[in-house]
Amino acid sequence: MKRRLAREIAVQSLYQMEMNEVTAEEAVDMLMEEARQQDNEIGAHPAEAAKVNAFTRGLVFGVIERKTAIDQMLQQYLTGWQVDRLSRVDRQILRLAAYEILFRDDVPPKAAINEAIELAKHFGTDESGKFVNGVLGKLISTLKESNADAQPRVDE
Repeated sequence: MKRRLAREIAVQSLYQMEMNEVTAEEAVDMLMEEARQQDNEIGAHPAEAAKVNAFTRGLVFGVIERKTAIDQMLQQYLTGWQVDRLSRVDRQILRLAAYEILFRDDVPPKAAINEAIELAKHFGTDESGKFVNGVLGKLISTLKESNADAQPRVDE
């Protein structure tokens, strides 16, 4: 399955929802249709398109369902910024990556960060990749510290 394509469509869907006040269904349907027309592999393989569609919908609906919690978590790592003051693209990329890191077990955190950086480079400004990397790096460091504290320590 083309997870990178699914993430691209998810970011674009979240952006469309915010910009044009369309529903998640409308945004994903529209962007999936565009992807089918542009990507011969997906257009030629309906089973592949169905997998990308399902993964995309899982991401979009997961972000929507947990947006408040995600934004509160991100706010802790935005030094000098507010979530609602970020560029719309950076905000959606950070939300998607945070959702994958915090709420999905099928995506390693490093993979989610790498994908977010690539999305930021693709859709954002020249500085977006560095910014996204910095915010998500802080999030991961805090999670590692929390998990280390939660582990029982064995004295040798």
